[in-house]
Amino acid sequence: MFVLDRVLPPPLPGTGGFSTVVVAADGTPLRAFADAAGVWRYPVEFDAVSAEYVAALVGYEDRWFWHHPGVNPLALLRALFQRLRHGRVISGGSTLTMQVARILEPQPRGVAGKLRQMLRALQLELRLSKREILGLYFNHAPFGGPLHGVEAASWAYLGKPSARLSRAEAALLAVLPQAPSRLRPDRHPEAAQQARNKVLARLAAQGVWPAAAVAEARLEPVVARRLVPPRLAPLLAGRLRSAQPGAARVQSTIDASLQADLEERVARHFAQLPERTSAALLVVDNATLEARAYVGSLDLNDAARLGHVDMVRATRSPGSTLKPFLYGLALDDGLVHSASLLIDAPRRFGDYQPLNFDPVFSGPVSVAEALQRSLNVPAVDLLDRVGPARFTARLAHAGLTLRFPRGTGPNLALILGGTGTSLEQLAGAYAALARDGLAGRVRYTPDSLLHERRLLSPGAAWIIRELLAEQGDELRGRSFAAGPRPRVAWKTGTSYGFRDAWAIGVSALYTVGVWVGRPDGTPLTGQYGAVTALPLLRDVFDSLPHRPRGQSVPAQPAEVRQVAICWPLGIPEAADPPGICQRRQQAWTLAGSLPPTLPDRDARIWNTGRLRLLVDTGTGRRLSPACSRPHRSRELQVARWPALAEPWLTAEERRAAMIPPLSPDCVADTLAAMTELRIDGPADGSRLARAPGSRNPPTVRLRALGAGARVQWLVNGRLRAETRGARPWTLVLTDPGEQRITALADDGAWAELRLRVLGPGSN
Repeated sequence: MFVLDRVLPPPLPGTGGFSTVVVAADGTPLRAFADAAGVWRYPVEFDAVSAEYVAALVGYEDRWFWHHPGVNPLALLRALFQRLRHGRVISGGSTLTMQVARILEPQPRGVAGKLRQMLRALQLELRLSKREILGLYFNHAPFGGPLHGVEAASWAYLGKPSARLSRAEAALLAVLPQAPSRLRPDRHPEAAQQARNKVLARLAAQGVWPAAAVAEARLEPVVARRLVPPRLAPLLAGRLRSAQPGAARVQSTIDASLQADLEERVARHFAQLPERTSAALLVVDNATLEARAYVGSLDLNDAARLGHVDMVRATRSPGSTLKPFLYGLALDDGLVHSASLLIDAPRRFGDYQPLNFDPVFSGPVSVAEALQRSLNVPAVDLLDRVGPARFTARLAHAGLTLRFPRGTGPNLALILGGTGTSLEQLAGAYAALARDGLAGRVRYTPDSLLHERRLLSPGAAWIIRELLAEQGDELRGRSFAAGPRPRVAWKTGTSYGFRDAWAIGVSALYTVGVWVGRPDGTPLTGQYGAVTALPLLRDVFDSLPHRPRGQSVPAQPAEVRQVAICWPLGIPEAADPPGICQRRQQAWTLAGSLPPTLPDRDARIWNTGRLRLLVDTGTGRRLSPACSRPHRSRELQVARWPALAEPWLTAEERRAAMIPPLSPDCVADTLAAMTELRIDGPADGSRLARAPGSRNPPTVRLRALGAGARVQWLVNGRLRAETRGARPWTLVLTDPGEQRITALADDGAWAELRLRVLGPGSN
């Protein structure tokens, strides 16, 4: 026998004989990939199979399995005697080891085949332990259709792992390999139940299970289930299978129940979107950076939506979703605090002129307001000061790689979406807001390495998260559930031409990213982040596990404190002399840094910040270093706003920032060179109406006098036109009511004209 075993070894299966199954964190199959023969086989270890199944299988098929050497002579003689007496097979004489030998090396029926099967069984017993032999049966026995192995059958027919089988279920799976086609419970539930009851009766007769337990098991029905392969997170499963070629079982970090719930929610949310629209969703555990849910497309099998394209990995324009990182970096650089004064006004940066998503400009805004409202001009201004190349490098270091069109590199447009990145990289970066500033690579398998890099300081990450969560506080009850739900810091984004809609949110426990758009890059007009992606983000957070709110709020870092500051200077209120503080703000500051208001970008503009002037004590007029007669003087401090802010100031604020006129006997100083701009057109306060009998709205012809270069024209805060020098501009006044017309020069000079347009029938 030893020689035979060496000359003709048994055909033991290799490690590559399995199909591939990708499973969730709890072992639930996400997706099964059949092998070359079309077989679904989920590998399972001996100890992972229910003891009830082992007892049912051995008790029914081979009660002396643990004692015989692979062949049971008594069973063979009994089977032969019964066949000779009755002329047909009454009971088989094959042991479980012989059945394994037949599964591994099918033989033709007959005496020769049976003898070869017996020899193979003896070989298996020489080479393997009893547990290993049963392990081969567990993984290779046929269970009907493409199913091989008890684990695949348990999931397909019962929807559970073989470790959690009831006695009735164990008896059913024990008998199926006897006639897998005839006893398939999905096609023949009555026959399957009869066969199962036969097994239960034998086990009761043998005393394997108590009679009462068997009677209870007989009451359990055999439920007919449709035999379909698992299909959860299919794109991630395909990705993991490709990353581990040849692996029979791939463990993922996905929460199977959450995945199923969110796939249903995504499908329900976007079922009514225009054709070819897809969506992607990623849920990341902040503590471990492990993905808990992964929806790569709306429907894998929808060819019109390009469902096979994984939009979690796809490179898309991020819209405004990079802005929080820019403001966080500026905090770390000491450029700003949360209430620093920025200007939202029309301006040009070289050849680049950004506009807001809403074309209305707001003038003076804080860092917090600029971020929460996602204003474009302040973000571009700040990026210009930080440096696009440095910002890009900082993101890349933390794992967020930006892709630019061929032949180009980092530029100011990137902060408005003029670049490309992926949903999974954005999620890994946003997680830093809840991880003390540490971003990382999203993990999809529990054995993958934890890659994390510093993106922001803990203080900057806390401040940015707080600012983004404040807007969620304002919308609680509409956008995020009220009550015990945790706070969510969120940001939306929309790329140019409505091609990508984003919503990304961070709680203490999870980071969630949502993308909506068309994989082919065609526009989805009218669909943008706040309307299309944010509602789903809200629903996802409402469905996630959470802790009591007090346990899920990160502690405020020691280096972060709140300080009262004043505009326009941006310095602490306590440090301002009387009359300097014009607007009070509460600022989150980092490491005691209280940077003043950023200076105007144009070096020719002199008026930002504090001016110390000498004025005549009697007349209050300004004195220059060279005056023809002596004056009694005093120092006057004037807090000047950035030049582009002045059209939005109140009359009181303008008076407080006004520079006194120069005394007539003094030589002109640099302050006298300030450009004076005047609008040539109707008188301020004019009332305009349509000409009698005309349907045409009133028009006015306007010129900006005193400007030597570019002038931008705003109507009620909206940019409407641009002229050069004193060239005229014709404005058609279609809307009734008061119209505020502002001419704004590049050097900060401005003029304003107010007109009232009368509607039909008005006086």
